[in-house]
Amino acid sequence: MRDEKAQNGTAVVISAPSGCGKTTVVHQLLLRNPGWGRSVSVTTRKPRAGEVHGEDYFFMSRKEFLAERRKKNFLEWAEVFGHYYGTPRPYVLGRIREGRHVILAIDVCGARKIRKKIKCLSIFLMPPSLGDLEKRLCRRQSDSRRVILRRLEHARFEISCAKEYDYVVVNRKVDVAVRAIENILKDQMQQTA
Repeated sequence: MRDEKAQNGTAVVISAPSGCGKTTVVHQLLLRNPGWGRSVSVTTRKPRAGEVHGEDYFFMSRKEFLAERRKKNFLEWAEVFGHYYGTPRPYVLGRIREGRHVILAIDVCGARKIRKKIKCLSIFLMPPSLGDLEKRLCRRQSDSRRVILRRLEHARFEISCAKEYDYVVVNRKVDVAVRAIENILKDQMQQTA
């Protein structure tokens, strides 16, 4: 059963394997479409260089996260590579009620949970190849080789789930992927207007 009976805005779920460029694509979509919003996820991992609390993620301790989870303040949550991530329920539903189109950049398992709770449009961002994805993960220089191999193994699982999404976009070049997603969203919004 869905969480909310009436919605004015649209929830847009975008999923991709780690390192595929999901954050960059979403950032570019929002720059080009200032009326759209983005759900800011909660995480227990440490911020990476340049990440800002409240903009990139809401960073909190495991203890704080578990307290929010007990209060059912997440539309979905998961433990990924030793850290908790969650989609804050009040933040997302509030924006949808305001008539905003909200982009939720979440993983495959989170997307499944979201689709059970709210109506959404789902897009899977695909890497050109696993070899390309491995190069991207190595260039980030934020993970050990062991973690990169785990991420690649998980990417294989996520790619196998792409068929569950409404659309699949291959991210060869960021600007091309952004335009493709933008066109999908604009077409969908026109159909529902």
